Amino acid sequence: MIRLGTASGYPFDGPRLLGGWTPPAVPAVYAVLYRPDPEGRPDRYAVIYVDHADDLSCARLPFRHPRAPCWIARAGSRWKVHICTYEVPGGLPAHREQIVRELTAVYRPRCNEAQYEHTWHENWIGRSG
Repeated sequence: MIRLGTASGYPFDGPRLLGGWTPPAVPAVYAVLYRPDPEGRPDRYAVIYVDHADDLSCARLPFRHPRAPCWIARAGSRWKVHICTYEVPGGLPAHREQIVRELTAVYRPRCNEAQYEHTWHENWIGRSG
């Protein structure tokens, strides 16, 4: 298990090697990762792509996904690309999309075409004092 996100994070299953992985037929958020320094820090992963699917088995994973060439280029080889998944309890598509936006804002994954800002505006709750 790996935790991704702000605060305590979301409990993702994995990471596991993407090559050879068979995606289950479940709705989930998924993050594609690689190890930037596999020799010096083998337990550290970098998030390079985040998305969600109504059915992971239909998301064209592992390498038929349209962004797979970017993942392989970032990792250096298809055998260095990892994935972790989070089946959101009771999560509807809108909830999964919210998690994707949060994770994209936090990690700024280079293989995601859309990027989001992680911002807070005082007018959302007003000023105190």
